Amino acid sequence: MIKHIVMWKFKDEAEGKSKVENIEIIKKDLEDLVGVIPQIRTLEVGVNKNTESKTAFDAVLVSTFDTMEDVAAYRADPRHKKAAAYNKLCRIDRVVVDYEF
Repeated sequence: MIKHIVMWKFKDEAEGKSKVENIEIIKKDLEDLVGVIPQIRTLEVGVNKNTESKTAFDAVLVSTFDTMEDVAAYRADPRHKKAAAYNKLCRIDRVVVDYEF
C-alpha cells in the first residue's frame, strides 16, 4: 500500500475568494473524487488549525492507494486534473511524500 500525502500553503486571496473559501472548495473537490476514481482507497483533506506558525502549511491531503501505478493513474485522471488546476491557481507552495506501508 502507498500513502500519498500532499501539503499546501495558499494565497490569502485567489480567484476572487478568500483563503478559507478556496480551501473549502479544494477540500470538497478532492473529497468528491472518492468513489469516482477507482484507484483511491482512502482520502481525507485536513485544514490546519495552527494559524500562528509562519512555517505551518494550510491544508493536507492524506490518501492511500494499492500501488504507485495507482497513484499515477489518479494523478492522470481528468477529474483529479481539474481539481489540481484550481488548487494550483490558489497555492503558494506544495510538498508531497509517497511511501510504502
